[in-house]
Amino acid sequence: MSNPWDERAELYRTSVTHSTGDDLDAVVELCNPHAGVKVLDVATGGGHVARRLREQGAEVVTLDPSPGMRADVVAPAEDIPFTDGSFDVVVSRIAAHHFGDLGKAIGEMVRVSNRVLVIEDMLYRTEEEQEAEKLRDPTHHRSLSIEEWHELFVDAGLEIEQELFFSKEHDMDEWLARTGCTGDEAGRVRELLAPFTSADGSTWANDYIVLKGRKSQG
Repeated sequence: MSNPWDERAELYRTSVTHSTGDDLDAVVELCNPHAGVKVLDVATGGGHVARRLREQGAEVVTLDPSPGMRADVVAPAEDIPFTDGSFDVVVSRIAAHHFGDLGKAIGEMVRVSNRVLVIEDMLYRTEEEQEAEKLRDPTHHRSLSIEEWHELFVDAGLEIEQELFFSKEHDMDEWLARTGCTGDEAGRVRELLAPFTSADGSTWANDYIVLKGRKSQG
């Protein structure tokens, strides 16, 4: 049985939002890729982080719950099929808002890392924005605030080493089309996102956080 992500896979592989940006550069740099480092890319999606890490010599395993994303391992972030400390670095980019149990997913990612976790995701701003995200894509659960991210990392036993912030601009039509959002629903999404939309309605922008956490010793 197919799922929405299998159907969207190619669109995410070619998405400008996911395949480019200063935020992608930062995520890759924080992973410190080089020969000999083992990385797990959780919810790899279009595989953009993994590709960049491999280009710099890292040994990368990709994981995604959707077979259509062509990951090395098909599994959810909440149930990672690797033993404790299997990887030097675990990374996940622009996916956490889709996780059904984010706390469990973070716990799993920390468990299989022996060193570092790098996460990027959209930041919470308003309830209206969250409503728009869910209407456009029912697999969206919730974006977290800065404070909520801090709490998650600390509760998982991570010391936050670096924290970066980015804003990304999206072509509104392309963004809606990626999940098949049309008609009245698309109109409502545009209304809800009006505060973050360009004057001509062609683009809108949202905010992202990138966090690097290191496992506490002892």
